[in-house]
Amino acid sequence: MRTRTAGTSRRTSAAGTALAALVLGLTTACGGGDGGDGDKPAKPDTTADATAEANDPKDPGQVSEPPALEEQPKTVDPKVKGVGAGGGRELTETELAAAVLATGDVSTFKVDPMDGPPAQGENADDPACAPLTAMINGKPEPEASAAVYRQLLGAKTGRPAISEFLTTHGTQGAVSLLSRLGDAVKACEDGFKGSGAGSTSTYSAVKRIDVPKAGDDTLAYQVTGDFEGDPVPLVFHVVRVGGTVATFYTANLEGTATPEIPSILLATQAAKLK
Repeated sequence: MRTRTAGTSRRTSAAGTALAALVLGLTTACGGGDGGDGDKPAKPDTTADATAEANDPKDPGQVSEPPALEEQPKTVDPKVKGVGAGGGRELTETELAAAVLATGDVSTFKVDPMDGPPAQGENADDPACAPLTAMINGKPEPEASAAVYRQLLGAKTGRPAISEFLTTHGTQGAVSLLSRLGDAVKACEDGFKGSGAGSTSTYSAVKRIDVPKAGDDTLAYQVTGDFEGDPVPLVFHVVRVGGTVATFYTANLEGTATPEIPSILLATQAAKLK
C-alpha cells in the first residue's frame, strides 16, 4: 500500500487524458472504447471516482499498488513461425495481420483488435521532436504503406495493458524511422509541446531506455507527460525486422516509475516476422 496524496485524484483524472494523448482515438489501457465526441477523447468520470472512494470501506488514505508483473517466459515459444519479412519486402495489411502478435504467441498475454488512430493528431512545437509526436499519433514516419493495431493484456489479471502497432515501410524507410526517432530522443530530452485537435500537451522529458536487442534493430524510450501538474510516464519499445516495424507502448497511471514492457514480447514479434 502507499499513501494517497492530493495529486492522486488528479492522476486518476489525467490518466484518460494521458492515454488519449498517446494515440488519439485508440482504446485506453483499461480496454476498448470509442473516443466519444469526434476526435476528442471522452472525459473521465471523476464524480464516479469520488463516489467510489467515498463508499470504499478501506482506509481512504491508502491506495493499493498495481499488481506485480507476472513472471514472463524466458524464451520464444518454438511454435511461433516467421512470415518471411526479414528480407525487407513491404507486407500487405493482410500479411501484417497474420504477423502481428496473437493470443497464444506469448502465454502470459491475450491479444485483442484495436482501432487505428483518427486522421488528426498532434504536431510538435519543435520540428526535431516530430518523430516523437508521430509515434504518439500512432503513425510513425516515414508513412507506412500498411498498419495494424492490437492491444495486449495480461492473461490472468488484465495487467499490464500494452498496445502495439505493426507497420511496414520497406527497409530504407524502416531504417530511417528508427534513426530519426533516436535522434529525436536525444534532441528533445528536455521536453517539448504537442498541439492538435484544439488542445496542447506538455511533455517534460524524454530519455532513452536500455532494452535487449530483438530483430535487426531495437530502440526504447520514455516520454514523460505533464498532465495537470502530474508526471505520467509513457514508454515506447520499437523493434525493426527488415522493412517492418513493431511499436509497443504503455503508461504508468499509478506513479512515476518507468512502466515495464516485457522483452519477450519484442523477441516473439521479431521471431514471428523473420
